[in-house]
Amino acid sequence: MSLFEMLREKKTGQLFAKIILAMLIIPFALFGVDYYQRGTSGDYVAKVGDYRITAQEYDQALRERQEQMRQVLGRNFDPAIMDNPDVRRTILEELVNQHALTERAAGAGLAVPDAEVARLIQQVEAFQKDGKFSKERYEAALRSQGLTPVVFEQRLRQQMLMQHLESALGAANFVPQASVDRMIAIGEQQREFSQAPFLPDQFLAEVRIEPAAVKAYYEANRAEFEIPEQVRLEYIVLSPDVLSKEVTVSPEEIAKYYRDHEKDFGQPEERRASHILITSPMGAPEAERKAAKAKAEELARQAKQSPEKFADLARQHSQDPGSAANGGDLGFFGRGAMVKPFEEAAFSMKQNEISGPVESDFGFHVIRLTAIKPGKMMSQEEASPRIEQELRKQKAGRKFAEVAETFSNLVFEQSDSLKAAAEHFKLQPQRTDWIKRKGGEPAFPVNDKMLASVFSDEVLKNKRNTEAIEVAPNTLVSARVLEYKPAAMRGFDEVSGEIAKKLQRKQASDLAVKAGKEALAKLQKGEEASVTWGVPLALSRQRPAGLPDFAVRPAFQADASKLPAYVGVENPRGGYLILRVNKVIDAPAATEAQRRLYGDQLR
Repeated sequence: MSLFEMLREKKTGQLFAKIILAMLIIPFALFGVDYYQRGTSGDYVAKVGDYRITAQEYDQALRERQEQMRQVLGRNFDPAIMDNPDVRRTILEELVNQHALTERAAGAGLAVPDAEVARLIQQVEAFQKDGKFSKERYEAALRSQGLTPVVFEQRLRQQMLMQHLESALGAANFVPQASVDRMIAIGEQQREFSQAPFLPDQFLAEVRIEPAAVKAYYEANRAEFEIPEQVRLEYIVLSPDVLSKEVTVSPEEIAKYYRDHEKDFGQPEERRASHILITSPMGAPEAERKAAKAKAEELARQAKQSPEKFADLARQHSQDPGSAANGGDLGFFGRGAMVKPFEEAAFSMKQNEISGPVESDFGFHVIRLTAIKPGKMMSQEEASPRIEQELRKQKAGRKFAEVAETFSNLVFEQSDSLKAAAEHFKLQPQRTDWIKRKGGEPAFPVNDKMLASVFSDEVLKNKRNTEAIEVAPNTLVSARVLEYKPAAMRGFDEVSGEIAKKLQRKQASDLAVKAGKEALAKLQKGEEASVTWGVPLALSRQRPAGLPDFAVRPAFQADASKLPAYVGVENPRGGYLILRVNKVIDAPAATEAQRRLYGDQLR
């Protein structure tokens, strides 16, 4: 994190306020309050102390993470990523870590008082009216997300408890300065690499695949060519979005909402500033603070004398790595984005005025105000579409909570058709294309539970509706099978061409690997080899862009005591890559900002 990014950070309570808002926007990450109760099931995927992480809890974590990613990425979300073993392992590790922290906190006797939870909730602007906490707003915000105050506060308490424990553990760790400097030297060291790839495409012409080999592969890997069983479905969806079409919002409600939330419809004033930072953290020796202040005063004098040179002075002297290269430019920001002393100075200045030095927790700032973007207030007429949308959302959320049980009862009690539920809620039944039991997610609101249900005997053979299944937060779906195809095998004639290409590429890749290893052996012996090198790139462990992911670790593990050095690595997608280390560029002297950053990471 750069010092500029640090400037934008809030104090602990304000950071927690951001956590609260995130909890309202997306499903609660990883595990909810129900999972804090210890179960006795023997079916578990991991164990933390005496606590068993059940398969059900793990599946819930996967579903919630999938929904989070879907909301963030929208149409760019690829459901297949959830089948990636690394992703699934990471989510399990996060579950284990959170339960381990919970165990540790309980064992240490840590607790979060009710007063602290209440104080934090009262700080969140979304829960306030006229600058004061509003119970009505608080409960309405939770209700719109299907949460109750009891569940929400339990979750928040758990998050705060873990945050306190992490802070305590981090503060207790001592990292020797020698270790920090060593990590900086390693992380910031650059190496100049040239690359020589040996690609399968270069060897395809040398490969001939016999028909017998194709047939043998088909017989040995028949499961690869199996078409899984498939269904076509009819389904209906009940969600707040669907219900919002039936919700009405009156002009009086819009006017009242505008009056109650008038400050939400203003574009606050924003300012743009550049700064020169001379770092000297609070708690530094007095002599160091005085020297930093004196240097900042001298830079302020030079800047005021020659304002046109401010950017050059920032590039030469500013110790904020996040903005120095840009001439100290911090972009536009509103109130509350910067630390208090910086904000007070910036919002009291005139355009093009230079002020400072201004003292903050990070050191001394020389500030130049470069632009002012005045605030603007929306009229009620301008705000009406936004207000109507928000009120519809709120009403639809409340209505969903009221009618979800009725929907579930209708699809269960009249299980031979979706017609009754569709007519009752004015829903339009939809139909899917063919859906496989396994192998990717169809264009249909579905999860593992829904797939298991539609392929169950009750639904498949007895022609029943599925139960109302929550496939996403506040989204219920019921489906029934229209058509069914049993599993089948693709014929040899259909797939023989695919197999031949696959075998050809595999053998070409083997030839590429063999040629690459032979060339590497020659180079390491100091002999000539037929190799075509790419353009040299100077890269570091922190910024290895330009090297393929699979080559980063071997590249920096190569013994560079004698140059040029050579290292080779197989490409997981086929072929071989030789890397030549041309030279090593040692890291420059570490700055204080780097020492703090690396020290924090080590802690």
